[in-house]
Amino acid sequence: MTALAELVATSRRVGASRSRLAKVAELAGLLKSLQAGEIGIAAHYLSGTLPQGRIGVGFAQLQSAMPATAPASAQLSIADVDAALTQLQALTGRGAAARRLDLLHALFTRATADERDFLVPLLGGELRQGALGGLMIEATAQAAGLPIAQLRRAAMYAGDLGTLARCALTEGAGGLEKLSLQLFSPVVPMLAQTASDVTEALALLSGEVAFEWKMDGARIQVHKRGTEVRIYTRSLKDVTEAIPEVVESVRSFSLHTLVLDGEAIAIDENGRPHPFQVTMRRFGRKLEVERARATLPVQAYFFDCLFADDRPVVALPAGERQQLLAAAVPAPQLMPRLVTPVATEAQAFYRAALAAGHEGVMAKSMGSAYEAGNRGASWLKIKRAHTLDLVVLAAEWGHGRRTGRLSNLHLGALDATTGTYVMLGKTFKGLTDELLEWQTRELLAREVSRDALTVRVRPELVVETAFSDLQASTRYPGGMALRLARVKRYRTDKEAGQADTLQAVRHLFASQASAPPGQESG
Repeated sequence: MTALAELVATSRRVGASRSRLAKVAELAGLLKSLQAGEIGIAAHYLSGTLPQGRIGVGFAQLQSAMPATAPASAQLSIADVDAALTQLQALTGRGAAARRLDLLHALFTRATADERDFLVPLLGGELRQGALGGLMIEATAQAAGLPIAQLRRAAMYAGDLGTLARCALTEGAGGLEKLSLQLFSPVVPMLAQTASDVTEALALLSGEVAFEWKMDGARIQVHKRGTEVRIYTRSLKDVTEAIPEVVESVRSFSLHTLVLDGEAIAIDENGRPHPFQVTMRRFGRKLEVERARATLPVQAYFFDCLFADDRPVVALPAGERQQLLAAAVPAPQLMPRLVTPVATEAQAFYRAALAAGHEGVMAKSMGSAYEAGNRGASWLKIKRAHTLDLVVLAAEWGHGRRTGRLSNLHLGALDATTGTYVMLGKTFKGLTDELLEWQTRELLAREVSRDALTVRVRPELVVETAFSDLQASTRYPGGMALRLARVKRYRTDKEAGQADTLQAVRHLFASQASAPPGQESG
C-alpha cells in the first residue's frame, strides 16, 4: 500500500512549482507508481475532491477533532484515509455528530503535521495546490501513455477524474472507448464563452454561425427511452417530478431514444418569460406540484441533440445535430435560431430576443462538436448588460441596519492556470433583507477563517454580478476591478466550477478596451 506521505509530498511539489510541465510530470509520476485500487482515490485527492463527495464535515468540526500533538513518522496509507472517510460518510442518525468527531480524531491522531496540513483543507473543500482538472487529465494521459485528445473526450463521460484515471491506467485505450454518453446518466452541459456583440462573434467563429435566443431559465438535460423520461439540471440533479408538463411533452417526441439539451422557463399569461428566480420556484418544489403547474407553467425549449436512435451524437458537427433535433422536436419547442453570416441580420435577431424579454443570444459554430463540461470557444454568449458569474470568497459584517449580517461580498474568479481564486472587487449593492439573511446563513456554513471585519469562506457560492465595466487596477492581483458592481442574483443552479474564469474576464476586458466609444456591450 502506498503511504499518504508520498501523495502529500507530491502535492507540495505541485503547489510550489510554477511550471505546468513540472506539475504534470510530478502528478504522472505518482499515478504510475500506485496500485490499481489507489489510482482513483489519489486522482481525487490531488484535484481537491473526495471519492465520497461531500462528507458533511465543517471547518469547526475539523478543528475540534485535531489532537494537540502529531506523530513524527508516517503511519497512514492512501487506503486508510479512504476507508475512514467512507465510514464517516455512512454515519447518520442520533449521535452521528459525536461519532464523526471520534472518527476524525482517530484519523488525525495517526497523521503527521504535513499530512494534517493536507487533510484539513482537502476535507474542508479548500485544497488549492494547482492540480486542477485540466492538469490531472494531462498527467493521466502522460502516465498511461495515451493521447491527450482521447483523455479529454473520455473525461466528458467518466463522471469524475478518479474514474478516468483508474480506467486509463488499468484498462488503457480500450477502457476509455467504453466511456461514452449513456441514457439516464447525465453529463455536465457544454458552457459558453463571452463575446461583446454579434460582430465580434462572427469574427471569432469559423464557418457557418447559428444565433439562438438566450433565455434566462433553468438549463435542463432530458433523457428519453420510449415513455420513460428523466430530466436533470446543469448540476445533474434529477428534477423529473417537479416539471411533469415537460415530461409529458417529451414523451410525445417521435424518436424512441433521445438526450436533449435545453432551457426550461416559466411563462406568464401574456406569453412572456418570468424572471429566473420565479422559474426556479418550480424546481425546488416537492409538494403540490400540480397546483404550481397550474399557476406557474413551465415551457421547455431545446437547442441541441446529444443522443438519438440508440447512439451518442455529440461528436457530430452542430449542423448535423440540429437536423436530428428538428426531426425529433416539434417546432414550437425548438429554441428560435437564425443561421447567417450577416451582422445586421444577426443584430436584428438579437434585438428581437431582447424585445421578447430574453437575455440576448448565443452564437455557435455549426461545424463544432458538443464538448460536455467544457466552456468551449465554439459557443459564445452575447448579453445586453455586462454580467459575470463570480464566486464569493469572503464577506464583511454590515453596519447600521445591516449589523449582525454579512453584507459586503468579496468576489473573484478562478485562474485556471494556477488553481487559485483571484479577487476582482467587492459589492454590497442589490441585496434585499431576505437575501442578506440567506447569504449570512449560507456563508457562515462555509466559513474557513475570520477576523474582526471579514469572514473568509469556501469558494462555493456563485453570484451573477452586474457591473458597468471593467477597469485596470493595481489594487487586485488580476490587474482588473469591477466598476459599479451589484448583485443580480445568486446562481443556486451553478457550482463554482461553472462560474466564469479569470481568463474569460480578461477576454471581456480586452474586448471592452477595443470597442468603439458608445457601442453597445452585448
